[in-house]
Amino acid sequence: MRLVNRTYDELRPGESAELKRLVTLDDLYVFAAASGNYNPMHLPEADGDGDGRPEQVAPGMYVASLISAVLGNMLPGPGTLYRNQSLSFRDRAHAGDELVCRVGVLEKLPQGGVRLSTEVRRVADDAIIVTGEAEVIAPSRRFDRSDMEIPGLVVQRHRHFDALLERARPLPALPTAVVTPDDPNSLGGALLAARESLIVPILIGREAGIRAAAEGMGEDISGYELIDVPGGDKLAAAMACRLVHEGRAAAVMKGHLHTDDLLVPMLDKQTGLRIGRRFTHVFVMDIPGQPYPVMVTDAAINITPDLLTKADIVQNAIDLALSLEIEPRVGILSAVETVNPAIQSSLDAAALSKMADRGQITGGLVDGPLAMDNAVDIGAASTKGLKGGVAGRANILVVPGLDAGNMLAKQLAFISHAEGAGLMLGARVPVILNSRSDSPMSRLASCAVAALHHAARTGSIPA
Repeated sequence: MRLVNRTYDELRPGESAELKRLVTLDDLYVFAAASGNYNPMHLPEADGDGDGRPEQVAPGMYVASLISAVLGNMLPGPGTLYRNQSLSFRDRAHAGDELVCRVGVLEKLPQGGVRLSTEVRRVADDAIIVTGEAEVIAPSRRFDRSDMEIPGLVVQRHRHFDALLERARPLPALPTAVVTPDDPNSLGGALLAARESLIVPILIGREAGIRAAAEGMGEDISGYELIDVPGGDKLAAAMACRLVHEGRAAAVMKGHLHTDDLLVPMLDKQTGLRIGRRFTHVFVMDIPGQPYPVMVTDAAINITPDLLTKADIVQNAIDLALSLEIEPRVGILSAVETVNPAIQSSLDAAALSKMADRGQITGGLVDGPLAMDNAVDIGAASTKGLKGGVAGRANILVVPGLDAGNMLAKQLAFISHAEGAGLMLGARVPVILNSRSDSPMSRLASCAVAALHHAARTGSIPA
């Protein structure tokens, strides 16, 4: 970024400068965090005046700050210091408005002072938002630098999950067998999703334990079906499978039990939920600052998958992406982006890419081997000379094994502040695998992803 100023001696009355700026939802969050002004009229998702809709009004001082941006960056520019600023607010700006701020030199004052006209208008209709005058001390020394860098900001809001929830809410609530929800986390997640009309929970497990958990939370579960299965976690999971076969449940949700105890009954050839493809797990990650959701697979079920298992991992992830109306761009990860016979993951990646070329994997673009950097960063991919629709733009990351996948997903969650929705695929119905550390947003998003995937598979998404 280059900054050049106009010194006091160089300034002439009549000079002007302007700056255009689009007001975004992130701007409102950043201004609220920086200023401490949490007036709900200015927060993107808050109902400020009780009409049921967020107002998304840009704070007056945020709009006025555009004036200081022109003064400090352009006219007079770097070195400028305020003396006075008058402001008259004529109209309101909102998120989505493009604004233009204009500053003009009116007169030069003694001792380095300058008086300037200031105004901000809305570009769409030329409406005046703010008018006023500024009095500043102009810089006395020349400033011309092109190496100015400001640290970037990432707003920790989860717009992609918000969008998924909005798409899922109009769907019929998904009848969901919740297996052993006898602790506050698992029961609370199911009840939260029920209140959001995403699922209709069928509670399965030890009745006394489930009721004790509800009582401890102060929750009334009398309106939900509760099936008492006192014989243990695997029997409760087997009951969930039975409900699926009877058509009473269209999804299964993990409660307070080990994943192995949930999966063993599902793998039974007679009474389980197998449909021919391997069970695989996908994390749908909403990463702050990322322009699209990113999927990580498999990070929870298949420990050291062979090539055929990886083919199912890829196909299941592609199918889920299509259900979520995401264009699948699959990056098969390895330590390198070239095929190395000593690195098995690079051989598998090359084979999977060719399988996609030959129609053995369908529905999306598949490329590999790709190292993590050139899978997700355009600059890194360009440096390595990688082309195509996936390199630098991958939104499905297929890891070599569970170790790598688990580490990657947790790094995104705990270092990059991502939220993750977890779903097991390859079964007769979607299986929601929640973790004890999952946030409420993660639990809701997992249910939303399950509902959208079920609706896409059954053709029940409203037109």
